[in-house]
Amino acid sequence: MTGPDILDDTTDDYERLETELVAQDRDAARVSTADVDERSARRLVDELIEDDVVTPIPDHRILVHEPSSKPFDSITQLAVFHRGWQAATDADAEDD
Repeated sequence: MTGPDILDDTTDDYERLETELVAQDRDAARVSTADVDERSARRLVDELIEDDVVTPIPDHRILVHEPSSKPFDSITQLAVFHRGWQAATDADAEDD
């Protein structure tokens, strides 16, 4: 037999492993927003209001995320958005 034995060739196994490890690294680096419940959202938004990151507009019943100028009528949506926005901002800072 002059060529490599097909049973000894592990190239495909290595490539699958490498692909899986890269996917796991990406998943670990992403910010999870699925765990934002009403209580944690309210706590985060209260902190953002104290830090002047969010401005409540009581007449219109909305909250404005100041860094992005995006209005929200849901505390949970705002909390999820801010987490994603913060993650993107942090990732951009790391790239610089």
